[in-house]
Amino acid sequence: MAFRMAKVGELKEGSYAIINDEPSQIKQITKSKPGKHGSAKFRCTAISLFDGRKQSYVASTDTNIQVPIVDKRSGQIVSVSPASIQLMDLETYEMRDVNTPDDEEIASKIEAGKEVEYWIIMDRVKIQRVKN
Repeated sequence: MAFRMAKVGELKEGSYAIINDEPSQIKQITKSKPGKHGSAKFRCTAISLFDGRKQSYVASTDTNIQVPIVDKRSGQIVSVSPASIQLMDLETYEMRDVNTPDDEEIASKIEAGKEVEYWIIMDRVKIQRVKN
């Protein structure tokens, strides 16, 4: 299982949630007070961790939501091809193929031998940053 359950009302800006089946980071939260006939409402704007798309989510504050488990790891780039990057985990020495990042700033720094921080989220891998 690559996620845990949490109440929507417990989420804070900067935390993660699965919105529209996409792991996302919450950037802005608005909560409204409970009304005469309903519970408090939770509204948020989030950015997808993989494609950077902006998403909105509205729910009651007592609704359950899936929160992805983000496994942050260090790796070393073994080889680079136009379509993918081969990484070796620095703890387990496991080899893994990763798609080339869409982020131009990160993609421009990628070369064999460099260390990277990468995240495993719901069986998907994202290179977060290239270490110096």
